[in-house]
Amino acid sequence: MKIDASVKSPASTGIKEATPRTSKAGTGTAAAVPQKNPSPQDNVQITTLSSQLHAMENSMDNVPVVDTARVDAIKQAISEGRFKVNPEVIADRLLATIQDLVRNQKG
Repeated sequence: MKIDASVKSPASTGIKEATPRTSKAGTGTAAAVPQKNPSPQDNVQITTLSSQLHAMENSMDNVPVVDTARVDAIKQAISEGRFKVNPEVIADRLLATIQDLVRNQKG
């Protein structure tokens, strides 16, 4: 395939926007109004949703990532020879995971 050098990229057109773009998506907060003489301190306003997200993140810090009791029980079952591997279940779940990945890439 040959690359056509006559097509110019948008950056090379020399057109510049006179005013910056603003987001049209509703965020639920008021748009920032530029000040003529800004103070040396920065002002930050946090929405209630942001505050809730921060609180959730803090509460998740106390939740363990791994269920150590379940891991210990599985280790014990393996060492005693009671742990059974079911290849049909593993194959079914692996195929379901792959199907989910393929569906998500198409959408």
